[in-house]
Amino acid sequence: MTQPASKPPRKSAVSRHVDPSQRDLFQLDSPLIGEIRGERSLMAFPFFALAKSAWMKPVSYHQGPVSIEVRPSANGVATIYDKEIVLYIASLMAAKIEAGEQVGQDFRFTAHDLFAVTGSNQSARSYKRLSDALERLQGTQIKTNIEAGGEGEEGFFSWLSEARLHYSKTRNGEKRLKAVQVRLCDWLYRAILRDRQVLDYASTYFQLGPIERRIYEVARASGPDVPGQEFCVDLETFRLQIGYQNPLSNFRTALKQVTGTGAIPDYDVELVEGEAPAETTRGRGRKAAPVNVIITRRAAEPDEVQEQESESPESGEEGACEEAVRSS
Repeated sequence: MTQPASKPPRKSAVSRHVDPSQRDLFQLDSPLIGEIRGERSLMAFPFFALAKSAWMKPVSYHQGPVSIEVRPSANGVATIYDKEIVLYIASLMAAKIEAGEQVGQDFRFTAHDLFAVTGSNQSARSYKRLSDALERLQGTQIKTNIEAGGEGEEGFFSWLSEARLHYSKTRNGEKRLKAVQVRLCDWLYRAILRDRQVLDYASTYFQLGPIERRIYEVARASGPDVPGQEFCVDLETFRLQIGYQNPLSNFRTALKQVTGTGAIPDYDVELVEGEAPAETTRGRGRKAAPVNVIITRRAAEPDEVQEQESESPESGEEGACEEAVRSS
């Protein structure tokens, strides 16, 4: 895949104010300056469970040359909401690389800034969820044949090889969280540092539900970048790529609730039902008609039109939908 063109970081609409009580910390990587970024493979493939609560079953994906196995810890598989922390760390790392700074695998940041970026409130419940998420990210075991930074790995790894919460204590003995310290796994560190396949996320991503998040990520990683162009894939292949664990009929129902709503940032989603195949065997019912998912890039905002026009390839997209389905 070609490396996406780099763009200057846009100012985020999220407040970057740092709590005065945390200003005495040194060597912090927060606050995040710029936009949320994600590594392309983590966008394209289902590494996280589509759940709000603990998901205790293994997650697997085996399609074409790509193989992924995810095993739960005692607290379950890392979820799509736990992934917010991984995206935040990846964004800190990408911002440092873009600024020409040296970057290692250890990151130290404030929960205050993480919550500001992801839109979480500052309640005690949010801090408990943060602690649980860090445990799942450290405990979940991943095995994949996707290479990162020109290297492959055999065996399992975790998203975070270390995760710590640093507290101070008030005079009355109350704990006050000062910083979060993590060590990013070798696999993802190499992918971001060497491959540079890092894409920006829409600012409304954290407001989406689990399925909508995955639809957006797959569209962003695999779909068209030019307004009006389409990406087409059969329903079952799309279900697997999204990481939806329930039957295909349930996925179709869930997808119908998304189509036509404009809920997916930058993309429109449509379900198209083809003709049912002719009956070939006496006494057997007709096979179900094939269903395809068509994802179309929406028209760009006015300030982006000029940039995209300069990058637009020549026309010639007839038959692209059918070809995408055959090659999926």
